[in-house]
Amino acid sequence: MSKIKNLTEVSNRIKKAVMDKESIIIYGDSDMDGIASTTILQEAIKNLGGEISLVMFPDRENDGYGINARALELLKGKAPALFITLDLGIGNVKEVDVANQYGFEVIIVDHHEILESIPNASIVIDPKQPGDTSKMTHLANVGITFKLAEEMLGDHFSETLRNSFLELAALATISDMVPQIEDNKMFIEKGLRSLADTFRPGLKVFIDIFGKGEVAAGEYFKIIQALNAAESVNFMNEAFLLLVNPSPKECRDIADRLLGKVHHKQQVIQSIVEEITRRMAKNLDQPIIFEGDPAWKLTLAGPVASIIAQRSEKPTFIYKKMDSESCGSVRSLKENQNSVDAMRSCADILITYGGHPKASGFRVANKNLAKFKERLVKHFSKT
Repeated sequence: MSKIKNLTEVSNRIKKAVMDKESIIIYGDSDMDGIASTTILQEAIKNLGGEISLVMFPDRENDGYGINARALELLKGKAPALFITLDLGIGNVKEVDVANQYGFEVIIVDHHEILESIPNASIVIDPKQPGDTSKMTHLANVGITFKLAEEMLGDHFSETLRNSFLELAALATISDMVPQIEDNKMFIEKGLRSLADTFRPGLKVFIDIFGKGEVAAGEYFKIIQALNAAESVNFMNEAFLLLVNPSPKECRDIADRLLGKVHHKQQVIQSIVEEITRRMAKNLDQPIIFEGDPAWKLTLAGPVASIIAQRSEKPTFIYKKMDSESCGSVRSLKENQNSVDAMRSCADILITYGGHPKASGFRVANKNLAKFKERLVKHFSKT
């Protein structure tokens, strides 16, 4: 099996940046996959003797997904720097052009579907891009980042560090709901085995809370729930701060907060699901579920869409309606209902969109909401 396209090139470029003491910025997605990927890459770079100038995660509630204008405005004065995106970026054609104009050298490491064109980054890793013969399209972004760390560290990749990265890869691979096959299966099996005796204080705290036997028996889902309960505020994420924190006491405080958020989050999700179920009863003949509300949190759109899609067996679009735009998450569980293809047919009226066929997201002007729904109904009526 061939190597992921551009993996060696990115590894060499990062090692050069470390050697030349260049400024390095990591911009990761705010979910478990993006957070674990960011943790692995930062620690791999530190093990090479490098430093990270800045780590950022988008505030999905205020800025949506991906690289956004507010982030670029904040970063404007920090060029020149190597700007590395993890678990996002492949859909940010315009934003990468702006980053280039500001003097950044952009590297994209992503695993989402390629849209109309690939951004004009210096180097792009995405197993779904043309010319990639690795057949690694099943990997979550954390799997790609693990392979990048392996390439970067070579003979200096100690067993302890490998196991620590495998633990993160296991949790993020499960969380991202990618197929549990080939390397993904290996990440999960080896990572969960190592998790019981983890050295990472931010994970060990959960072993102490739930118990080693319980985690091995499946309680690791509660760890994933807690890490996913974190939100990104001012471009920093609490789950990332937990994973990189060396202090057991501080880790316990953060973990307790996140577990409290899980309980509240589940209550709010249940309330939104009940509201959507009432609305659905009036539109039983529709081939899709398309619902939004100004009061719903964007960070809950994905979990809500997952529940509704499973119950209805229909492509589900759940969004937060803001002043002039709406931003949402999509879940489409059947093989013949590719959500990215559906939105590709609406690209001319969408601000941004992208993701996986079964889990994706979008941003649309409110004036185009009705037209967007109408086109989706037409698209899925055919499938």
